[in-house]
Amino acid sequence: MKILMVNKFLYPNGGSETYIFKLGEELVRQGHRVEYFGMEHEGRIVGNRVGSYTSTLDFHTGRWNRLLYPFKIIYSIEARKKIRKILEDFVPDVVHLNNFNFQLTPSIIYEIRNFDKKRGKKTKLVYTAHDYQWVCPNHMFRIPESGELCMRCAEGGFGNCIKYRCIHNSKIRSVLGSIEGALYHALKTYRKVDKIICPSEFMNKALSCRPSLRNKTVTLHNFIDGAEDRQGVEKKEYILYFGRYSEEKGVETLLEVCRKLPDIPFIFAGSGPLKKKVGTCPNIKDKGFLSGKELKKLIQEASFVVFPSEWYENCPFSVMEAQMYHTPVVASDLGGTAELVRHGVTGELFEGGNKDDLMEKILKMWNDKELCAKYAENCRKIVFDTLVEYAEKVLEIYKSI
Repeated sequence: MKILMVNKFLYPNGGSETYIFKLGEELVRQGHRVEYFGMEHEGRIVGNRVGSYTSTLDFHTGRWNRLLYPFKIIYSIEARKKIRKILEDFVPDVVHLNNFNFQLTPSIIYEIRNFDKKRGKKTKLVYTAHDYQWVCPNHMFRIPESGELCMRCAEGGFGNCIKYRCIHNSKIRSVLGSIEGALYHALKTYRKVDKIICPSEFMNKALSCRPSLRNKTVTLHNFIDGAEDRQGVEKKEYILYFGRYSEEKGVETLLEVCRKLPDIPFIFAGSGPLKKKVGTCPNIKDKGFLSGKELKKLIQEASFVVFPSEWYENCPFSVMEAQMYHTPVVASDLGGTAELVRHGVTGELFEGGNKDDLMEKILKMWNDKELCAKYAENCRKIVFDTLVEYAEKVLEIYKSI
């Protein structure tokens, strides 16, 4: 089978990139051919035979043509031309879309279906939803300025994005995001996609709010690379937070709780805009950004992990990874997280953003070592899809279309 993976970034940048690289590698290992389409970048590590990529668009640094910006993020003529070259050369059986809105734009969907008409055969079109972009222009269900969780665009109209300045707190960008969302839903563009892979039931329900997406979704929790390696180690006396140091991750709330529990040692591993605040708390040891064996050891030896996120996380790898290494989790009850932590079995759930509830759950587990050990033992029984198993399920989705 020939599979074209589409993603705006083709270099290591975040979760969606890790997903396409790992999945692509496994599909190749299983005997399939995989090529990639996205933006050109000096750090690009995957590609296609004809070397066809779009020019880089960076909306955060200001390195874009302000006159063309509104048009380029809504509809990209360049992306259509560039993906056409790959379609004509590679002739994929499946095009697997990932993050493509704003940089590549849904214009590529029209090019794929136009290519089908020319050759008289349908290309299977699959999309993995890494965020809520198709029903929420700022992709997070969260108003940046106030931190309020919000599903107004999914349940109502995209004009709410403008009202609350949901994209970078900018009126202009919010208008453009609203237009993009409303346009492609009005045109029923996303109906041209055959199947939508949702990494959580929460994502599935959120996307199904829109009639054009209904009956196309399937829930498939993320794979976890290294799930075969589940050796336990002796626990130590500390509570771990690892991830981004940012407000939407609940770090501000967690810091308040840490200060109220001066006798409990916390270890933080990560980086982000709140790094200075993390450094001012005397009972927190900040290890900075870690990965690989160092991070694994820290997770394995922790009494438990705290995951206090204050937005609707999809299928957070941090929670999966903690449990994979037999470490229970105290987590907020928002989004797909509640599908991963079984309250009272593999950890504790608290009301997202509620610092009193968070503190209560932390004290409960810290003061009851037997309970914590029981949760850790229950984590040993959790089974996640390995990369091999996940790839086989994705192939079944391809074949079912």
